[in-house]
Amino acid sequence: MSRAKPRLSRREQEILDIVYARGHATAAEVREAMHDAPTDAAVRTTLRILVAKGHLRIEQDGPRYDYWPTVPADTARRSELRHVLRTFFGGSTESALATLLDLAPATLSVDARRRLKRLIDKAAKQGR
Repeated sequence: MSRAKPRLSRREQEILDIVYARGHATAAEVREAMHDAPTDAAVRTTLRILVAKGHLRIEQDGPRYDYWPTVPADTARRSELRHVLRTFFGGSTESALATLLDLAPATLSVDARRRLKRLIDKAAKQGR
C-alpha cells in the first residue's frame, strides 16, 4: 500500500486545482489562472513543494517546465473525499450525504434526485 501524500496548504491546493483543471501547466500559466496571485518566485516555489510532496511531476518542454499531476483527477478526488468523510463525518457516508442535502435542498432538481436515487439503488444491489 502506498503512503499517503502530505496534506496541502490552501495555496498548494489552489495551484494543484489549477493544474488538474488544465491537465498540465507551466508556472506562468498557473500564476495567470490564480486569484490574487503571488509573485512568480512564490508560484515556482510552491510548484517545487508540490513536486517534493509527490503531487506533481515535472517535464521539460524546451526552455520551460510543465507540471503534471502524479495521479488521475478521479483518484485524487476519491482520496480527498475519503479524508473529508473520516475527518468531518466519522467515516459516515450517510451523514455526509445528509449534510450535502441540507446545504442545498432547493438547488437539487427532480432529475438530479432521480439520478441520485438510481445511484443509491445500484450501489445497494452491488452490496455497497
